[in-house]
Amino acid sequence: MSDQAIEDLLDQRQLRDILGRFATGVVAITGRDPRTGRPVGLAVNSFTSVSLDPPLVGFCVAHTSTSWPVVRTSGRYCLNILGDDQRKVSAQVASKGGDKFRGLDWSGSPGGMPVLPGSVAWLECSLYAEHLAGDHVIVVARVHHAGLGEGQRPLVFYGSQYGTFSTPA
Repeated sequence: MSDQAIEDLLDQRQLRDILGRFATGVVAITGRDPRTGRPVGLAVNSFTSVSLDPPLVGFCVAHTSTSWPVVRTSGRYCLNILGDDQRKVSAQVASKGGDKFRGLDWSGSPGGMPVLPGSVAWLECSLYAEHLAGDHVIVVARVHHAGLGEGQRPLVFYGSQYGTFSTPA
């Protein structure tokens, strides 16, 4: 069977269901709107380490995102690796439009970007490279500062549902 024939057999829903069988962490990417100084953000579950030297991480953002262009212009931004008790935070930051930080506490990273309390860890980054890939852009970010948060267990996304991971005692 040719590659085209295989592609024709896969519809987007089926592919989404199959890829949903891969458990991922949840990351809130936060920045400050350079025009207003207000915090802005989005949630992703396509986060990965890329390199230790130089320190690089990667994540994917849909072309349709209206939040990423604003976060991107902040110059620096924080990747907050969410903890298992931050499901509401994830949903709020992932929502479309509105004030995504209404009622959310945050502190500033060394560069003043929002660090969300309860996160397992955070990384303050800047844009290193972007690569167009279908309906997404793959963002490679350089890590400038990082720290551990108060969260003890990560928030996990699997099969379109939130969960957590715990290690054996």
